[in-house]
Amino acid sequence: MGEEKFVSLDSSDIREMADLFKAAFYGEPWNDDWSDDEQLVKYVTEKSGSVCAINYGMRVDGKLVAISMGQITHWWEGTNYVIEELCVSPDCQGIGIGTRFMGLIEDDLKKMNVKGIFLQTDSDKPAFKFYQKNGFNDIAKHVSMFKGF
Repeated sequence: MGEEKFVSLDSSDIREMADLFKAAFYGEPWNDDWSDDEQLVKYVTEKSGSVCAINYGMRVDGKLVAISMGQITHWWEGTNYVIEELCVSPDCQGIGIGTRFMGLIEDDLKKMNVKGIFLQTDSDKPAFKFYQKNGFNDIAKHVSMFKGF
């Protein structure tokens, strides 16, 4: 691998973030169809643009290869970082970039006195084991709910 650089991302990075997000979730095991570019850009803009947004990136030789789109939330137990989306470029998966990226995110959040990171993922996808390997625990009583119409 080349030179790695941990960076903050903002609205000027939306296009690059959207392209990476699409590439990361296009194939197995996700198979997300982000062929509607307008919908993709709106989604990335929404996930990365909240009032308390903090978006991180990892560049290798200038190319964006990992992103975390999230926000700070203030909870009675303390301030948390909620990761809305995190992904690593498919050609950079399995070589430790995701773990290094997560460590850099944690280091930066600790400097801001953030107490923890919350995220949701599917238990039947490789991301679940990645997060477990990086110290995340399953919240047994937490349930995600959805009502379609």
